[in-house]
Amino acid sequence: MPAVKMYTTLVCPYCMRAKSLLKQRGVDTIEEIRIDLDPAQRDHMMAITGRRTVPQIFIGDTHVGGCDDLIALDQKGGLLPLLQA
Repeated sequence: MPAVKMYTTLVCPYCMRAKSLLKQRGVDTIEEIRIDLDPAQRDHMMAITGRRTVPQIFIGDTHVGGCDDLIALDQKGGLLPLLQA
């Protein structure tokens, strides 16, 4: 299973929802990068994604996007194949 990395903040309902969905799909470990604790990481996230909002989710080298993007990918049947790559 490829590594899952998520840019998050402490109180973000979308981050919690995304983590819950990933866990339901068998992801045991999520590397969380807290941009509320490290402003440099926020700048890095914005540079690599072009987005300001959290969560920003990466599965392996693939930028999935935010929570809504993750849910849409799952509903299209694309999440499990990406996790199993």
